[in-house]
Amino acid sequence: MVTCLELEGYAVDAVASTREAIERLRDETYPIVISDIYLDERTGLDVLRTARAQNPECAVILMTGRGSMETVMQGMEGGAFEYLAKPFEMTQMIDTIKRAEKTIDHAEEDDGEAASIDDLPETEMIGSSSRMVEIYKTISKVAPTDATVLIEGETGTGKELIARMIHRNSKRATQPFVPVDCGAIVPTLLESELFGTLKGAYTGADRDRMGVFEAAANGTVFLDEMGDIDFGFQLKLLRFLQEREIRPLGSPRAKKVDVRVIAATNKDVQKMVDEGKFREDLWYRLNVVRLTVPPLCERASDIPLLVHHFLKRYNERYKLNTRLTDSGLKAMVGYSWPGNVRQLQHMMERMTILAPGGRIDDAAVHQAIEQMDSRDHASDTLADTEADQIRRVLAATNGNKSRAAKILGIERKTLYRKLEKMGL
Repeated sequence: MVTCLELEGYAVDAVASTREAIERLRDETYPIVISDIYLDERTGLDVLRTARAQNPECAVILMTGRGSMETVMQGMEGGAFEYLAKPFEMTQMIDTIKRAEKTIDHAEEDDGEAASIDDLPETEMIGSSSRMVEIYKTISKVAPTDATVLIEGETGTGKELIARMIHRNSKRATQPFVPVDCGAIVPTLLESELFGTLKGAYTGADRDRMGVFEAAANGTVFLDEMGDIDFGFQLKLLRFLQEREIRPLGSPRAKKVDVRVIAATNKDVQKMVDEGKFREDLWYRLNVVRLTVPPLCERASDIPLLVHHFLKRYNERYKLNTRLTDSGLKAMVGYSWPGNVRQLQHMMERMTILAPGGRIDDAAVHQAIEQMDSRDHASDTLADTEADQIRRVLAATNGNKSRAAKILGIERKTLYRKLEKMGL
């Protein structure tokens, strides 16, 4: 990289360690600093702090092949100019440096202090691919605002997790986060669910019932699967987003509610707008900031990080010592994961508990994939060692039958029948 930058006409002062970088930055002022995140016992975040303390206008460019939501948030909140995910083309670095030069040339005096990066919340978001790093950077910018956010992506990609991270890093973090699955609520009841109901509003309304928007006052409401919202109710939702007022069913008066809205969908809403199935004005109102979450097959480089994360989680949860072989990891990286991260998570939980000999190899992975893909034959997934596997899973879940059925890949009623047959 040094040679490439010098060929571009830049004077480069290179050091080999974080310690050397920090010492140099304390003695000299640099307009642009480029640092890897993970180098030695200290990190690029330490370099960022030192560079910005010495020169608040210094443009710090961070790069890493092991990015996470936490490090990106810390870097961006700490004043980093840009965060590049490895591998990247050298032209991308040159373009970033040129943008930094323009920013420095037009920088206005700023008396504010850089945001603290020491006490930001941890995150469960896993991934260091360039697509995920871009999402992290967008979250870091939009979270402190009250802008409405639309999250698009296939089922199982982690849309609600992203919504929770936006809320957790916002000024509303101490207030409620309320998710609503719009697709799971009958259209005629969605208005009551969101806006509330007064006693006597309809037959059976024997008491006042607070709606979600009012219950989440000063917090965040997450409207999941908003593409399923009934066309007739869309106008009322649009009015709420414009006026921030609710009118509970049966009430003659409206009331103001301060709440942030984050919406998500796995549908092509733009296509629905073109077909007249979704209001265009509501679409524009929801689509202030859009985040598109890629399917897992488009960020295969994140699969090893996710696999090790889930393996550690379930080994600790169930007090196991299940191991992962290289062939097992290779098999998982090569799979298409139509159910995305959710499918990977469920399969890792199952394999951590049931892997023969506590060892996840390619054979165990292929068997688990075949069982999960055979949805029409879910009740046969315990064919050979059924009783033993059921006992092990029930022991691991402390007898939680719903959780056990989920891990075993069968319906709860199927598990009950098997337990009755086994005399348990």
